[in-house]
Amino acid sequence: MPFALRGKRVVVLVAEGFEDLEFWVAVMRRQEEGAAVTIAGIKPGAVLTGKNGLSATVEVAVEDVAAVDVDAVVVPGGWAPDKLRRSEAVTSLVRRTHDDGKIVGLICHAGLVGISAGILGGGRATGSLGIKDDLVNAGAVWTDEPAFREGNIVWGRVVEDIPDFCRELVAAIALG
Repeated sequence: MPFALRGKRVVVLVAEGFEDLEFWVAVMRRQEEGAAVTIAGIKPGAVLTGKNGLSATVEVAVEDVAAVDVDAVVVPGGWAPDKLRRSEAVTSLVRRTHDDGKIVGLICHAGLVGISAGILGGGRATGSLGIKDDLVNAGAVWTDEPAFREGNIVWGRVVEDIPDFCRELVAAIALG
């Protein structure tokens, strides 16, 4: 199904210390499928460095993104989710996107943002083993699988599971 995401608007959140592959593959894979991808962060114009040295430039402030204007929000892992979860603009966007029935993609440590946004709701979740206790304590049911969709949240476990995460995410946004 070529260009499965044509006409879809996807926001990928970023902060210093993002997991390079989880960020860039998320951006490129959505673009490859025809989505309009916007990179949002706390400070527009900021050039951020990933854990492994790749850079990303924030195109727009998260506070300027409205859930009504997007089809999906994707949060890559790394150290960035711990920074992003401290922003009311981030947790509000993720919560509103979720509450509007749109797709929220969380991979690796990004579950921390889901916890702070209050969107777990007792469903299945996965991510880095380092946040398993956090997810369980927030009411999620830990599931050790590469990637899956639970309601309108698409979960990915770790870097090695990016292909599975991308397949699940593209399919979920396409159905959107």
